[in-house]
Amino acid sequence: MTTSTTTPTMPATVAPVPERCVIVVDSGLAPGRAANAAAVLALTIGQRHPGLVGAPLLDAKGQTMPGLIPIGISVLAATQDELGVLASAGDAAGVDVLRFPVEGQQTKNYTEFLAAVSQVERVALRYVGIALVGGKKPISKLVGKLALLGQEKA
Repeated sequence: MTTSTTTPTMPATVAPVPERCVIVVDSGLAPGRAANAAAVLALTIGQRHPGLVGAPLLDAKGQTMPGLIPIGISVLAATQDELGVLASAGDAAGVDVLRFPVEGQQTKNYTEFLAAVSQVERVALRYVGIALVGGKKPISKLVGKLALLGQEKA
């Protein structure tokens, strides 16, 4: 299955609809910050992969609601150190890796966030969460040993 996408900053492309999508957040985050990290990453996934949005939902009275992601999104947990390693491994595996640097939860001002991130080399960035989007096999191999958020082993 393929989808064609066009945005003002991106030419029309035909890209395969990803088979798997996971969000991995820092297991050390408080629940509200973990939810924020997952929400920010999910919104970015929707922007980068609009083909992941399913058909509109239709209720018994014929009223429609926006479609949801038909392949689901697992929200997993890893340590902050593991997030960096996982992001690099995702790059090497050829999947789309979305990164949410810790600086994003240190300010509510996006300009300040951009400035803070611009002062750190990518290899030195720390993350509150990452998302992996792509083929089922490579992503499953990368995250197969991770627990669902909230079900981490002590």
